[in-house]
Amino acid sequence: MTVNLTSRASKALETAVELTGDSKTDSINRALSVYAYVEQVLHEGGSILVQGDPDAAPQKLVIF
Repeated sequence: MTVNLTSRASKALETAVELTGDSKTDSINRALSVYAYVEQVLHEGGSILVQGDPDAAPQKLVIF
């Protein structure tokens, strides 16, 4: 399979690889798994909360 990434997606992939030490293939596989999970939760009417700072209140994830 060949995938054409936007510049933004390519940079995100590079960041993921640097942060995790995973290969690009592993990073893409993990990203797709997370994406499918997020979409399933939202499709079922659920919400996902994120907390970037341990001292901050969690915020609802909004996907545009």
